[in-house]
Amino acid sequence: METRSIQIFDTTLRDGEQTPGVSLQTEEKVEIALALAKLNVDVIEAGFPVASPGDFEAVSQIAARVKGPIIAALARANEKDIETAYKAVRKAERPRIHTFIATSDIHLEHKLKLTREQLLERAEQAVRYAKDKVSDVEFSAEDASRSDWDFLCQVYERVIAAGANVINVPDTVGYTTPAEFGALITYIREHVPNIDQATISVHCHDDLGMAVANSLAAVAAGAGQVECTVNGLGERAGNAAMEELVMALNTRREYYHALTNINTRQIYRTSRLVSTLTGTAVPPNKAVVGDNAFAHESGIHQHGMLNNPLTYEIMSPESVGVSRSAIVLGKHSGRHAFEERLKYLGYELDADAINQLFVKFKDLADRKKMVFDKDIEALIVEKAAVRPEWYTLEYHHVASGNKMVATASVQLRTSAGICEAASCGTGPVDAAFKAIEQAVGFPVGLHDYQLKAVTGGEDALGEATVWIEQDGRTFSGRGLSIDVIEASAKAYVNAINKMLAVCGFPDIQQAAGR
Repeated sequence: METRSIQIFDTTLRDGEQTPGVSLQTEEKVEIALALAKLNVDVIEAGFPVASPGDFEAVSQIAARVKGPIIAALARANEKDIETAYKAVRKAERPRIHTFIATSDIHLEHKLKLTREQLLERAEQAVRYAKDKVSDVEFSAEDASRSDWDFLCQVYERVIAAGANVINVPDTVGYTTPAEFGALITYIREHVPNIDQATISVHCHDDLGMAVANSLAAVAAGAGQVECTVNGLGERAGNAAMEELVMALNTRREYYHALTNINTRQIYRTSRLVSTLTGTAVPPNKAVVGDNAFAHESGIHQHGMLNNPLTYEIMSPESVGVSRSAIVLGKHSGRHAFEERLKYLGYELDADAINQLFVKFKDLADRKKMVFDKDIEALIVEKAAVRPEWYTLEYHHVASGNKMVATASVQLRTSAGICEAASCGTGPVDAAFKAIEQAVGFPVGLHDYQLKAVTGGEDALGEATVWIEQDGRTFSGRGLSIDVIEASAKAYVNAINKMLAVCGFPDIQQAAGR
């Protein structure tokens, strides 16, 4: 059987950003889009331009700066949305407008208040209007998996005739099952007369934990494009995870007879970048990219692995960009060795970036006995996350014990000079956070806090993630250090800087010295 090529439509920057608690700035979105281009995805859905001026700006920047993939913008089936989407993507090398409208009876009756005939006309008009703007148009029938199959086929026939290049079949609420969804794709192929003029795409949510399975069933039934997100981010329980889909097709190619164009060695690095910038941790037992994905604790498993890795691994860690090497560099290592290690790990950085990272590496090597590949990767991801800052942590001091009140003092640098403060807390981290809040001069709503070790050992590099809330929005910050208090303080300051970058409160910006 001939092997088919499956297009990967990545919607991390649109549906993925709708993950509760995730809010990305424009430069962070561009950073992720550039990583997705390096990953070699076929389509990047850059956002929903009509949703906000910030979303419009992000889509416009990605369209202008990211080369290679198709750049898509989402639009409801109306002229205003489509016009806005076109203005956002028009500078792209390969622009696409992705327009959608719901087709299930429950949405028609309770949300849209439309008859089936009215919906058919609106869908057709939207595709025709989009087709006048760009040559590449995708149409999605929202809630397709709960729609009447015959009516769904009528909709697809009309929009393909109107010019749709891609018709998308979303399982919007994660309701379907693999056998059922595969049967739906087959039914569409057999009952839409002009289906050969369009690519069938699928977009599955994970409410019942079957998003990847449903997507693979659709591929087996003839779908040519799969919509997914890095780390499975998205509304509610998330979307089909890109890394799982790609590696399932790659590992079971003799079964699916379908492959993607993804550069799989970039999967792990892209996963780490998205995790860092969104502030959403990857569970250790997550397939493909979790810390335990290639870990073996059982003696029987370890014995088998030593004899032949294929006994307990169906794919190699190297195939997704995970390094197996242990300690590689230390404080006596030179720049050339550091640069060669970066190349081995798959990072292609310019001279200025390498110089900046080398300074950070030497500082870390002076504080740690041994530097691991994961330490180096953490430094690289931290550098990618750096943005213009209102505050920089210059100094911190903490005193704590089981029979004393924890106290902390901090010194922050701002554009207006130095600010200092001290405070007490229920523990050293709480005291440090309260001291920072005193120093910035405005209340900060702590939402969540997480601390983990990047590597093992008594001098392990600690990675802290902090989530804060302001005006109903959540902002995440990240900090790295072998001192967990310092890592936590850095994360808190980083989150405050992100908040200030988008916060419209004059009193807060004035307090920040801006």
